Amino acid sequence: MNERKKAKRNYSNHNASFAPFISPNPITSFNPIQRYPKIDKTAFISPFSSVIGDVRIKDNVYIAPNVSIRADEGTPFYIGSNTNLQDGVILHGLLNKYVPVGGKRYSIFIGKKVSIAHGALIHGPCYIGDNTFVGFKSIVYNAIIGEGTFIAYNAVVTNGVRIAANRFVPPGANIDTQEKANALRRVPEDGKEFAREVQRVNQEFPASYNLLFGAHRCSCGMPYNQ
Repeated sequence: MNERKKAKRNYSNHNASFAPFISPNPITSFNPIQRYPKIDKTAFISPFSSVIGDVRIKDNVYIAPNVSIRADEGTPFYIGSNTNLQDGVILHGLLNKYVPVGGKRYSIFIGKKVSIAHGALIHGPCYIGDNTFVGFKSIVYNAIIGEGTFIAYNAVVTNGVRIAANRFVPPGANIDTQEKANALRRVPEDGKEFAREVQRVNQEFPASYNLLFGAHRCSCGMPYNQ
């Protein structure tokens, strides 16, 4: 039984007025097969957010209000365990541009315990390693971000750069050459502590919000937990 039929089989009438929009990608010449998001039952997708296409969301992920995760061009996306995407975050990717991870190709790969703060843009192809913090209104596009990196507010990381693990990208920095990336200093202790505290707070949200809102439902009333 294909995914569409399984979703229809599980259809039930439910008041989903304040549910997120969960949908397969539209059929296009470049993505002719519809693929549904696969979302762990312990994750939480907030109302007024959308998840479209081939997106894998792992356990205890928190997706805040007004987040757009749109795998309708570049695809697939992966979001690792205990990661949080805060209000207004956007994920999108370029067609046929990938990062390799574990023998597979992804448009966007986000590791475990990553915090992506309010208003940030993550645009594939890109890789964001475990325990990374991406600050308010920052942009990560066409980049490889090593684990434990701290990207401060209003920074831009792009142009195919690779940032080593545990590096600090200053506020407003434009890291668009490998030379700039190689010159970054290590994350200071106060940055590490801030990132840990953001993680601690956000890891409590999925279970708490699931209790508050009840069963996961998309805006059409179809259950989306897999």
